[in-house]
Formats: sequence, C-alpha cells, structure tokens
Amino acid sequence: MKKYIAEFIGTFSMIFCGTGAMAVNEVTGGEVTHVGIAITWGLIVMAMIYAFGETSGAHFNPAVSIAFAYAKKFAWKEVPKYIVAQILGAFAASFLLWFLFPESENLGATIPTVTVWRAFVLELLLTFFLMVVIINVSTGSKEMGIIAGIAVGGVILLEAMFAGPITNASMNPARSIAPNMVSGNIEGLWLYILAPILGALLAVVSCKLIKDDDCCDTTNC
Repeated sequence: MKKYIAEFIGTFSMIFCGTGAMAVNEVTGGEVTHVGIAITWGLIVMAMIYAFGETSGAHFNPAVSIAFAYAKKFAWKEVPKYIVAQILGAFAASFLLWFLFPESENLGATIPTVTVWRAFVLELLLTFFLMVVIINVSTGSKEMGIIAGIAVGGVILLEAMFAGPITNASMNPARSIAPNMVSGNIEGLWLYILAPILGALLAVVSCKLIKDDDCCDTTNC
C-alpha cells in the first residue's frame, strides 16, 4: 500500500505545482512566465523522485508504468494499481486548483496550438526522449541514486521549455486527463493519452536494440 500512496502523493504534488504554476500564470497575466513554468515542472519532478524513488520507483505517469512493464522491469499486475493511484492524485490536485483559482479557465490543461496530428507526433517524440532517459537511469521499481532525479527533472524542464507553447508538453496521460476534464477542455484529449504511451513503448524498443540484456530483464517482476 505504501508504494500506491507514494504514487498518489507524488503525482498530486507534480500536478499541483506544475499545472498550478500555469494557472497562476494565467490569472496573474503572465507573472510566472513560460520559463518559470518549465522550471517549476522540472524541479517538482526532481523533488518527488528524491522523495519517493526508493518507495515506488517514482513513476507518476501511466505511460512510464506501462513501458516499465513492457521492458520487464516492473510487474504487469502492478500497472493498473499504479495508474489508479496516479490518476486519483492528478484529479485531487486539479480539483484543489479549481477551488483555489476558480477564475482560471484552463487549470493547466493541455491544449495544442497546432493541428492534432502534429501535436500527436510531438507528444510521442517528447515522451520517447523522456522514457529513454528514465529507462537508462532507473530499475523500474526503484530509482538509482542521485542521477535519476537530476536527469529526469532536467529533461522535463528542457522539453517543457521548448515544446510548452505548442502542446504544453504533457508526456503523461494522468497529467492531461485530470486538468483537461476538470476544466472541461476535453477536445483532443485522446492524443495526450495515446501518444505518450506509444512514445514510451518505442523508447523501450530502442533500448532493447542498443543495450540488449542490460535494458530489460525479469529481476523486478
């Protein structure tokens, strides 16, 4: 139960701070700034990895959990439980932000500024890059020391910095489902669910091609 609680709290914290920065930026007319939002995302992810990496592996993302299971670094039977904890954490954060900032129309929702298929390809690639880093610095069930938080938080900051204005750089179905549904921005939501999962799975495939036995094993299943 501890690992599910860790996934709930970690995802809650990530969504509350990340989309919260976007909501505050919206209601204050840009006081946080795009750069500030990207930094917030990177720092909160890094912090939560250090806080809960030893407990749950610090997935905080259904696409990551699915990809780890596909890579045989995580038990498939745990995937639904992790996803439920992650989505519940995300919704708890989004409802709290809705209460705190009722004047916000988007609550940090992911809304593409380009055509749906261009956004789909971009989100797929962003998640691919993210998962390539994650799978090379973690074991699936536990994160590997100090490098994981810096590497994963850094790539999220980087991707949010350059892709945020285009797709809001979701890379995470739970991160999109909660704020989009709470704010009522559900058009195109499917791409933020499907693209990250496919991108994460492609990252595992690429890892298998490069690392072979070092990438995927059954030691944690």
